[in-house]
Amino acid sequence: MKRKVLSLALMTTALVTSAYAQEATLTIESWRNDDLALWQEKIIPAFEAEHPGIKVIFSPSAPAEYNAVLNSKLEAGSAGDLITCRPFDASLALYESGHLTDLSDLEAMGNFSDVAKSAWQTDDASASFCVPMASVIHGFIYNKDAFNELGLEVPTTEAEFFAALDKIKEDGTYIPMAMGTNDQWEAATMGYNNIGPNYWKGEEGRQALIKGEQKLTDPQWVAPYATLAKWADYLGDGYEAQTYPDSQNLFTLGRAAIYPAGSWEIAGFNTQADFEMGAFKPPVQNAGDTCYISDHTDIGIGLNAASENQEAARTFLSWVASPEFASIFGNAVPGFFPLSNTAVELEDPLAKEIVGWRDECESTIRSTYQILSRGTPNLENETWGASVAAIKGTETPEALGQQLQDGLASWYAPHQ
Repeated sequence: MKRKVLSLALMTTALVTSAYAQEATLTIESWRNDDLALWQEKIIPAFEAEHPGIKVIFSPSAPAEYNAVLNSKLEAGSAGDLITCRPFDASLALYESGHLTDLSDLEAMGNFSDVAKSAWQTDDASASFCVPMASVIHGFIYNKDAFNELGLEVPTTEAEFFAALDKIKEDGTYIPMAMGTNDQWEAATMGYNNIGPNYWKGEEGRQALIKGEQKLTDPQWVAPYATLAKWADYLGDGYEAQTYPDSQNLFTLGRAAIYPAGSWEIAGFNTQADFEMGAFKPPVQNAGDTCYISDHTDIGIGLNAASENQEAARTFLSWVASPEFASIFGNAVPGFFPLSNTAVELEDPLAKEIVGWRDECESTIRSTYQILSRGTPNLENETWGASVAAIKGTETPEALGQQLQDGLASWYAPHQ
């Protein structure tokens, strides 16, 4: 009799669990709208094949709108179960506001190094609130057909870079560089924080700025704005009104020769461009200089503390932390380089070329992301506007440096 009761209890538990699992639908909030098809066609089917009771919906917003949209949804209680996390301060603020769950007890977090986890931890590393997914690397993607037609060599120094731009402009067949200033973030992300590390020497300068040992008025922080000011001559007519999608289209349609880029563009460009692409590192100022690249811990994923599907969400996050996901994601979304301890063999030639820069250059992350954008004015957002002003020539590089320094010093103690 006891056996029958136990058996019945187990059957009932199984039925309840099965019923629960069948009803679990997880929604992912993200800014990666370019990846919608890849999630729908590759990543989600791989997870659902192993976890048939859990359905996943990838629901991205436009990149520039993501933070505002996400915050509004979280405050309204309408955000998805899983939150794609930007690194450092933006996600730390979400955790401190009670919107993200501490995942320190998730066993699969052991698959990541301390460096990988640091972008989504409290300052004392006592809590980890997002599973690390990938980093992205900055540089320039170029049209190999255009370079071959014009007899251009891949530039390694700034002098060679501007000489190539001059030759492209003089020929007139192609817009030298596809980038606009309408959306602002491009100018900072693919402009200032792309070329800047070669000026402030990567982590050396970034850490010194955090400690207050360097200021935004110092030459190494002002000089990149002067270089950006020279870009305006090569961005094509109407760049001031050109949006991010406009820039992508100009390049993939073959109308522009060079695209200031993040490696995240690779997947989309592969499907849209019908010409061979190559990539080159941010040019150094002088031949032989140490090169620095922005190898940015870019994307993680966390659990909405208000989710009604906590158990299913943790199952998904454990899978995201697995070697299987790293391999699928690294190759399904080439240009997002997995952060797990498991080595991933990349198949995409452009992604392999870019990740190879790690062996040639010193790596750093974007200068504004850790600690320095916690106050008001927000240094990250202020850098957007400053980068646009530099390109348009509406402010001098020195004035921009002073404005940014004054803003940072108004709330950040090490600069007071």
